[in-house]
Amino acid sequence: MPNIQIIDSAENCVYDVFAASQEDFDLLFPESTDIAFSEELFSRRDSDDVELALSRLWKCRIRKTDAMGIHGVIFFGLPGKRGYYPTRRDEEAQNPDGSRLRA
Repeated sequence: MPNIQIIDSAENCVYDVFAASQEDFDLLFPESTDIAFSEELFSRRDSDDVELALSRLWKCRIRKTDAMGIHGVIFFGLPGKRGYYPTRRDEEAQNPDGSRLRA
């Protein structure tokens, strides 16, 4: 099962990790992406399916020490982060000037 880390803007955010079914993961992260933004998820045509997938996800929190990797990240309430992930792939993260964040 793929693991998804949730990062939100709350001061008390603990960046939990959740196990997702492959089907839900593929719905939340289409086209081989691994970064998603809540605003975009809920504006999609399949937003009802997204909402159901997230409701299943919230029931599957796992301890970080038990996680066998993080396969995707969803940002909630952090639209300013979008510019760093124009391709929605973590390994392709960019600075605002377009230069890569990673070598």
